[in-house]
Amino acid sequence: MASSRDLDEKGQVEHNDAILLESKSEGSLEAPRWTVEEENAVRRKLDWQIVPIVTLMYLLNFLDRINIGNARIQGLEKDLGLVGYQFNIATSIFYIVYSTTEVPSNIVLKRVGPRFYLPSLVFLFGMVSLFTGFVNNFSQLCAVRALLGIFEGGIMPGIAFFLSSFYKREELYFRVGIYVSSASIAGSFGGLLAAGLTQIPDWGAAGARLHTWRNIFFFEGLITILVAFLAPIVLPQTPATAKSLNDREKWIATERMLLEHKVRSNEKVQPHHIKRSFFNINNWICAGGFFFINISVQGLSVFMPTILRELGWEAMRAQYFTVPVYAAAGFIAIAVGLISDKTRMRGFYLALFTFLGITGFAILRWGSGSALRYTAVYLCAVGAFPGGPGFLSWALNNASGPSIRAVSGGWIVGFGGLGGIAAVWAYLPDDGPNFPIGHTINLTTQILALFLSIGGIVYCLWENRLRDRGGRDGRLEGLTEDEKTDLGYRHPEFRYIA
Repeated sequence: MASSRDLDEKGQVEHNDAILLESKSEGSLEAPRWTVEEENAVRRKLDWQIVPIVTLMYLLNFLDRINIGNARIQGLEKDLGLVGYQFNIATSIFYIVYSTTEVPSNIVLKRVGPRFYLPSLVFLFGMVSLFTGFVNNFSQLCAVRALLGIFEGGIMPGIAFFLSSFYKREELYFRVGIYVSSASIAGSFGGLLAAGLTQIPDWGAAGARLHTWRNIFFFEGLITILVAFLAPIVLPQTPATAKSLNDREKWIATERMLLEHKVRSNEKVQPHHIKRSFFNINNWICAGGFFFINISVQGLSVFMPTILRELGWEAMRAQYFTVPVYAAAGFIAIAVGLISDKTRMRGFYLALFTFLGITGFAILRWGSGSALRYTAVYLCAVGAFPGGPGFLSWALNNASGPSIRAVSGGWIVGFGGLGGIAAVWAYLPDDGPNFPIGHTINLTTQILALFLSIGGIVYCLWENRLRDRGGRDGRLEGLTEDEKTDLGYRHPEFRYIA
């Protein structure tokens, strides 16, 4: 593409990303032909169009997942006749199903696009949450939790892949941090909302009366459904179809991503993309870190009301005391994402914040006194919540190629989701009120996440130095230009973010 190409020619192709990319000449990859101010303006407009709606979608995703913890202390176990470990079993079923859906969901997302697919998932898990308010026994609870896992599984990796198609590597962690940190907002908001919804008097038809914990599921599901109808109006399918951008800005938004990744965004997922996503060492480091961090995050999210209740606070007061913990964790997670993007470092901050989690769980394990242990809950949440977006962003940053990123994001979140199963069984009824086993498990996972963070830094720096010396140049021998481009993160010129 010559630098003199005018806006009329750009406008003819902006509405179809595939056509635009096919029509480009080799010269289009040499250097950007727009100013820094123009690119900043494009990024700001995309931020206002995309980030709020995906943040709201994930907030509701997490809220509909963890509201079972709020319902538990409002009488769910008693009303459904749950005994022994049945609550843990029902919660585990969600994570088992959830962990199997991420990769297939992201492959479908890569094929059909995000505008309607992601909102359809939101609508479906909203419906499941709403109907959870009508369950009457253990079997029905297990069934709706399994359905919830099917429809919620694709949201986190799907949004991460969606954002990676609009933002450059050094811009991604902050945006992922914002939407993933809505999990903290969900915990904070969820506690207040649950407390309010339980105050609604009994209502409904005979045989299907809604009250206390049933209101939590019904109304939170209803809110989710309403947002699902709003989302397709706002979400763009590609940078070239973003309604907030003018013609030139759409072209810049598309061109800058092609310049960043040097791969066509419309490429189809092939078997070798799946293979490369599983043979990326950095992916395994991030998947392991995500797994260990998720044990703490999911454990705190589901069991924090129970933990606080065991400190001697009544159910309603325990709900209220979860709010500032989540608010602090969300604020810190977003701030870490911003600083990490500015400094282009991932592993350092992931390692640093594990020390807070290690300190917090150590206090919960061996400390005494309600005030001290409540302070420790703050340290646990602030130390753990930045880890999820951190490890996921780190993986996507170093999994070059849209198809590889789609598969990588799916299986890493799926593997990490298994941590939710471990979290469910970390806090058992007969381990209360101090939960020494649960706190010891989480203390151990924070230490392991620390070692993985350090290991990831060492590996990325070592690989970059090897490539600087020409140690990976042999991968280019005998390849065509298209095959060289398709190497993605394996290309000798690609450099890992450490």
